[in-house]
Amino acid sequence: MATFRPPLWRTLPTNVSSLVRDLPILCAGMAIFYGALTLARTWASPVDTHLVIQLAPRALPRYAMFSLARMAVAYGVSLAFALGYSYAAAHNRTAERLLIPLLDTLQSIPVLSFLPGVMLAMIALVPTRQLGLELGSILLISTGQVWNMAFSVYSSTKTIPPDLAEASRAFHLGPWQRYTELELPFAAIGLVWNSMMSVAGGWFFLMACEMFVLGTRDLRLPGLGSYLQTAANAGDLRAVGWGLATMVAVIVVLDQLIWRPLIAWSQKFKFEQVEASEAIGSPVLELLRRSRVLRYLSVAIVMPLGEARIRRRAMTRPAAAPGAERPVIGWFRRAAAVVVLVVIGYAAFRMARALTALSASQVGELAEGAVVTFLRVELTLLLSALWTVPVGVYVGLRPRLAGIVQPLAQIAASIPATAVFPIVVLVLIRAGGGLGTGSIVLLMLGTQWYILFNVIAGASAIPTDLREVCDVYGLAPAERWRRLLLPGIFPFLITGLVTASGGAWNASVVAEYFRFRGQTMSTVGLGAVISRATDQGDFAVLLGATILMALIVVTINRLVWRRLYRLASTRFALGS
Repeated sequence: MATFRPPLWRTLPTNVSSLVRDLPILCAGMAIFYGALTLARTWASPVDTHLVIQLAPRALPRYAMFSLARMAVAYGVSLAFALGYSYAAAHNRTAERLLIPLLDTLQSIPVLSFLPGVMLAMIALVPTRQLGLELGSILLISTGQVWNMAFSVYSSTKTIPPDLAEASRAFHLGPWQRYTELELPFAAIGLVWNSMMSVAGGWFFLMACEMFVLGTRDLRLPGLGSYLQTAANAGDLRAVGWGLATMVAVIVVLDQLIWRPLIAWSQKFKFEQVEASEAIGSPVLELLRRSRVLRYLSVAIVMPLGEARIRRRAMTRPAAAPGAERPVIGWFRRAAAVVVLVVIGYAAFRMARALTALSASQVGELAEGAVVTFLRVELTLLLSALWTVPVGVYVGLRPRLAGIVQPLAQIAASIPATAVFPIVVLVLIRAGGGLGTGSIVLLMLGTQWYILFNVIAGASAIPTDLREVCDVYGLAPAERWRRLLLPGIFPFLITGLVTASGGAWNASVVAEYFRFRGQTMSTVGLGAVISRATDQGDFAVLLGATILMALIVVTINRLVWRRLYRLASTRFALGS
């Protein structure tokens, strides 16, 4: 019989044990500090307009550091935006009618459609420093990360069980207390899984965000994305392999140091009355919980700040006369509304003026591309859901299996499509297919993970006591799916489908238009029109294609997704 061996630090004296536990944390802190200094020095340097991307493997560690830093900053920006945006949409019915369709529209707009405006604005803001290009790249990465996080928090907030909402009102929780004690904890599981998908989406579009052509300007930044794009353009499959291997190594390290601890930590927010028999563990989370340095920082800094905030909110303030403040607020709102309407009207006028440059043949090309891409996207969602729903439920109900599958799925979701697309295209051409079929395969490579990650999160959030009730009553598999599994994952599934739909429209720009070894391959579709217009600097066609895509997405939102969200927040919300 095997004997239990405690961790090494538990067998050491107390002082030595605490030093062993805190040493990795201190080293990690110093490494992050050194990396921040290096990045600050690089970003403050003059713009390098003739940057040469080296394909030697020795350059990969440095490129990986730059890409990882951009991803981290972009994730911070995305998280802050997602939390604020979802809060406004979930707590204001008037704002909800505008913000949710707008969010669905924005997430479907391809990265390349954001590229001209974002990059020109950032370069104009910081014209002589590398920081301008870096800010543009970070914001572009954020456009591939933020949307599914915002949808996840919004969906979780709208499906909070009525008894928990009633309890928060009975205890007279203020808006901030309700947000931190109820809404964020209830959204934690879905937010963690969608954060992983967001970062994976950032890796997926990294090649388009670090190396791009804007009219006659060739802009590039040092990083894994530009390395892979340069290798793909040169047809250097060996360099592509080195770049992908480095990216996979970075993703595995991030999984063990960040995502696995967060998954294990988020399980304490699971809505259930019976403790699960299986739980995801993390040695890193255990190390952080036992760290004296982090405990000291929490007691010395975090707790006093929280207590000070509570004391400030508890202090009574003299109430202003209602009649004295409301007119000021009313005039301010009217003035803000007028400014917004003027800005919208001016933008609409400029867009309409730009669209008049479109010829009849270009309008016909846009219409044909929209129909083909729409059918392609819907087929992609159907094929993706057919395998991700059963697999996601099976994995989500088994924490140990989820711990194995999650990093593998994250790696698969993070590999940039354009890095593997040459292989996919060559295989399909040899099998008798073409780029039309290959574009569907590529769309699935970029969008099926949104559904899978959300279904896994939904299945893992199903209360253990409900699963045990099904066991007690001996429900057959089909009955269990009808009464528990499908209703339990329904809000998460809708979030996955919405974000996958937007991701599919977004990924169409690389699925329908591709360059390899100096040759350009394309098929009919709106994504191909956008990519071609970006390369040629044709802003009228780019604007028309983007507006048409937005109109299609808004229509689908009004007819389909909005009704399904309402159904998820009423009929399929957990409650007692």
